[in-house]
Amino acid sequence: MSEIEQLKKQVEAQGGVVRQLKADKADKAAIDEQVKVLLSLKDKLRIASGEPASGSKSAKSFSLKTPKGTKDYTAKEMSVRSKIFSTITSVFEKHGAVTIDTPVFELKEILTGKYGEDSKLIYDLKDQGGEECSLRYDLTVPFARHVAMNGISNVKRFQIAKVYRRDQPAMTKGRMREFYQCDYDIAGQYDAMIPDAECVRVAVEVLTSLDVGSFVIKINHRKILDAIFEVSGVPEDKIRTISSAVDKLDKLPWADVKKEMTEEKGLDESVADKIGEYVRLSGREELLDKLRALPELMASSKAQEGVADMDLFFKYAKIYNILDYVSFDMSLARGLDYYTGIIYEAVLTEENVRPTEAQPTATGAKEVKEGGEIDESQVRVGSIAAGGRYDELVGMFSAARRGGKAKGKNSNVPCVGISFGVERIYSIVMSRLPAETIKANKTQVALKIATELWDAGIPAEFTYKVKPRLQSQYNTCDQEVIPWAVLIGSDEVASGNVKIKNMAVKVEGEEGGVTVKRSDMISELKQRLGL
Repeated sequence: MSEIEQLKKQVEAQGGVVRQLKADKADKAAIDEQVKVLLSLKDKLRIASGEPASGSKSAKSFSLKTPKGTKDYTAKEMSVRSKIFSTITSVFEKHGAVTIDTPVFELKEILTGKYGEDSKLIYDLKDQGGEECSLRYDLTVPFARHVAMNGISNVKRFQIAKVYRRDQPAMTKGRMREFYQCDYDIAGQYDAMIPDAECVRVAVEVLTSLDVGSFVIKINHRKILDAIFEVSGVPEDKIRTISSAVDKLDKLPWADVKKEMTEEKGLDESVADKIGEYVRLSGREELLDKLRALPELMASSKAQEGVADMDLFFKYAKIYNILDYVSFDMSLARGLDYYTGIIYEAVLTEENVRPTEAQPTATGAKEVKEGGEIDESQVRVGSIAAGGRYDELVGMFSAARRGGKAKGKNSNVPCVGISFGVERIYSIVMSRLPAETIKANKTQVALKIATELWDAGIPAEFTYKVKPRLQSQYNTCDQEVIPWAVLIGSDEVASGNVKIKNMAVKVEGEEGGVTVKRSDMISELKQRLGL
């Protein structure tokens, strides 16, 4: 066997080792070590084959692409994204939120231990200047760090920025490694559940404003969930890992989740069965009565506190007019470690509604069957927003800052918030827009006399040529989706008129445009544009 053949077999075998480690979700350091071995073997194979090594300056070619899980956005795509951002921002500002900004990377110790099993998805950076740093995984932990570091006792803030995760990307579903989050959070001491209910109200306003289709906001309470695990017999050291398994019930059947609990995470089968009796419950306000009727569960002080909170939430939800959008779902767990109270997740329902089933309401809320039971056939499409209460995260940073027990007025600032996944929302919005209606700019008229139009507040542009061809200008209107053109030639100059041509719709008898007086051009255009 030749050297090249031997190296090919070694590369293939080492590639299998790396793939298996990734499939087993092995430690990042172990994976990185084996990847280094694989890259070294590939370099040896290139050299043996007469090609330059990957790091060689003499390499003649490279892959001209964006990294996996990232993408470029065209001008037209950015116009849609800008509209999404501005819509979300307007809702945040309407509720009195102010914006902040935080670094794209944080000290590694700031992010460590906050995300449960998802901590393996954090992007670590090489040591630079004696500090170990990581790209931010979300905007919540940096916000809590910001509050603790700056001694803030109360603030209503929003932030729109990129975050990074070493996840397996699914671009068509909006699951990426680099993506935007739009966060709205309320920090401070307030009466119970009022800020929590407002966050859900904000979610409803954002999603209806963006016209994403039918959706439901699933809610649960971490204290109720923790009480369920306790009375079911889950060991303390397994509560968070079992919680992560429960959180997969929106994607997997109970049998698969139970298998993960028992076979992969070592939970006793009888304990898993008991958990299953609880977490498959869902409904709305009436579910509280069912929980109160379970003496074993209600013997837990955590369950009592959680049920009392949810009772308040439903009262405020009625006042906020959001009750029809809410589903009390005991399977919702949210795998992040920092949640301490109410948790929620907005999911689309429209794609799963079958013609024979109850249809979504005109407002996009989820239908309810007789007796108040949520129609679960409409669920399981995809999460587009999520959040919850995290009362101890700021205190954790405050304590670390002081080298021990947290002290001071801002040492344990309670927080609650909601985060919108822009990429998934963008995928939904783009799928609903006909390509020919998407514009890369806001221009409405193209003509040489653009200055007069600009002075009148009418967006316009023109071809930068002394004697442009008429057809080329028509082509520009078609390409840029400009609905109106104003035409002026020697005849129009002599008569003091202009022609206004509809470029979006062919109107019988007006193929060459409609002649109007030059003095009436502005008023005529404003009327046609609805300005």
